[in-house]
Amino acid sequence: MVGSMTVSVNSTPPVDLYASGVHHAELLPASDDDHGGVIVEMKEPMDPDMFHAKLRASLSLWRQQGKKGIWIKLPIALVNLVETVVKKGFQYHHAEPNYLMLVYWIPDTPSTIPANASHRVGVGAIVLNDKREVLVVQEKSGKFQGTGVWKIPTGVVDESEEIFMAAIREVKEETRIDTEFLEILAFRQWHKSFFEKSDLFFLCMLRPVSFDIEKQELEIEAAQWMPFEEYAAQPVVKNHDLFTYITDLCLAKVDRNYTGFSPQPIRSLLNDQISFLYANVSDLNQSSSADRP
Repeated sequence: MVGSMTVSVNSTPPVDLYASGVHHAELLPASDDDHGGVIVEMKEPMDPDMFHAKLRASLSLWRQQGKKGIWIKLPIALVNLVETVVKKGFQYHHAEPNYLMLVYWIPDTPSTIPANASHRVGVGAIVLNDKREVLVVQEKSGKFQGTGVWKIPTGVVDESEEIFMAAIREVKEETRIDTEFLEILAFRQWHKSFFEKSDLFFLCMLRPVSFDIEKQELEIEAAQWMPFEEYAAQPVVKNHDLFTYITDLCLAKVDRNYTGFSPQPIRSLLNDQISFLYANVSDLNQSSSADRP
């Protein structure tokens, strides 16, 4: 819209809005995102009435400008502003230890704002030595507590942690065994598990490079190298689908030609950041060799 318009904000004097912007004192600090929306990152304390006035004026301008999704990030210290944001139609998107993120969709169209992260990622580590013994633990908590069940080390991938590094870390934390990551053998997807989130569980094969076990006192009741046949003979292994697949995959890897997925570093086109592509490199290399003259 060319020119100006006047918007009344509560009992404060009228605010002049322009297509190119508004008097800075009357707007919330904001930046454009990459998808036609706006990000407001609140940092300084603000009186709720003043915040309400600035939010109202900002929303009027963003509607004029054809903005779509509006994101407001409120640090914990500004929790007194949450009620104001919610009453303006914003919804909770996600929360972290030090902030709350709320969102609002302006157009009269279905929202394309991506949902909050929907999955938790876990790892299970099969560590097999040259004696055909598997590294197993008994846990002090969880559903197997006090059952006498021996299981492979498992855990949750930390924020910004690679899957293969998480598998190495979990084994180290639970047993003090150092390992070399080999492959992802398989993964499982399970819905409605942790606070209604879905769960991705990656089953990994690792090679031990140390062998003296020192169990973690906080979470682990016992840890040992167990003959694989003894591990596989446990009733829970025979009667639980995931445990059965663990033994089958392990045997397929050791005794046959089963090949899983190993991490290959790849560089982002956007910022040179390194990430990892998990692929069947063995078959890939064979295919590449066959294509060469």
